[in-house]
Amino acid sequence: MEKRKLTEKQERFIDYYIELGNATEAARKAGYSERSAKQIGNENLTKLDFFIKGRLKELEDKRTADVKEVLQYLTSVMRGEEVEEVVGFTDKGVQRVRKLPNVKDRVKAAELLGKRYSLFTDKLDVEGTIDTGTEKLDSILEQLKED
Repeated sequence: MEKRKLTEKQERFIDYYIELGNATEAARKAGYSERSAKQIGNENLTKLDFFIKGRLKELEDKRTADVKEVLQYLTSVMRGEEVEEVVGFTDKGVQRVRKLPNVKDRVKAAELLGKRYSLFTDKLDVEGTIDTGTEKLDSILEQLKED
């Protein structure tokens, strides 16, 4: 892993490049000269590739819920702790109203948590025999022995 310190311009270049997707424009906005922006932009893409990928990974990690976060959310819905804003009719007219999860939503959250922790299992009683198809094979082998 690279431990190199980045200059302030390089930090700004990375941020602008992620925002704009254009190396030349990112170099201009980061403070590089108009004349050298295209060349510096291309150089920075190569030189700073590791840091750009790292910053993109950080942003992606912030956007994506991990297992713990999902389980915490489902638990809070199941317990009726999450509040939802909906448009409702009140004596003052149409207003935004805060409402707790309904029973259906709470049951669904409990069901998903139960599946995660294997709380529900379907037990089936199965009786019967399985035809392995060996009778035909045995018959063919017997015929070959006779020949």
